Amino acid sequence: MPKMLGFDTLLHRYLRIPYALNVHEFQSPKKPRATLVLIHGIGNTLHSWDELAKLLPKDVRVIGLDLLGFGKSPKPDWAKYNAKTQARSVGMTLIKMGLLQRPVIVGHSLGGLVAVETARRYPLLAKRLVLCSPPFYSSDVVAEGIVKSRDSMLKDAYRMVKKYPSQLEKLSPMAVKLGLANRALTINEGNIAFYMAALESSIINQTALQDVEKLSLPVTIIYGTLDPFVVGSNIVKIGKNRPNVTVKKYIFGHEIIGTYVQKLARYLQDIS
Repeated sequence: MPKMLGFDTLLHRYLRIPYALNVHEFQSPKKPRATLVLIHGIGNTLHSWDELAKLLPKDVRVIGLDLLGFGKSPKPDWAKYNAKTQARSVGMTLIKMGLLQRPVIVGHSLGGLVAVETARRYPLLAKRLVLCSPPFYSSDVVAEGIVKSRDSMLKDAYRMVKKYPSQLEKLSPMAVKLGLANRALTINEGNIAFYMAALESSIINQTALQDVEKLSLPVTIIYGTLDPFVVGSNIVKIGKNRPNVTVKKYIFGHEIIGTYVQKLARYLQDIS
């Protein structure tokens, strides 16, 4: 007897209705002067923004989202965890919330790529983007015999990581303990498949570097000179080519911890 098709699968896979994401409102004043939407990086959850949220002005509405496959959001095992799929769910969630203000979307790492895709697909949804440590990589093919670019070397490293998921599970708690990763970083047996799918679909195979140059809304890119996952030359080039893009460079790493939190909080206070 054939297996019955579940309603969830029918609705989201075959009818292509985007999933709504898990939402947490860090603060929700009655008359907010601005709205911030925070999108976390790969392997994290909306609680990676806990420390930042405490430093933001109390008259600003602050909303955190769990991306598909992470935190308390749906984790369909059939989904493509690419930026397009994630952005459709971000758009569905924000529209469903009925926001009265166009928000500033703040995305970290993978969340930055999702923010770009969200703005591209729904140009009237966001007021501006703040992209923190976005891993923008070129999709150019490197000819045989030519020295590989840093983009290509990073992609090769990610492909190597995909071959040893169990090692990543073991190393992630150590990274948190040493202060190299946000405390919300969680990579375990329950989400490693979604982590790898997002790594492949959203970061290795991405178009964000090309897409961000097509946006017309204000975009700020913040990155650190000690960040091993960011190609600074790509970001500098975007800043030179696009008058709507502002680039801010500081001496810190990839994760929004320590000094990074302070710098980002001050910047968001100024623009919100």
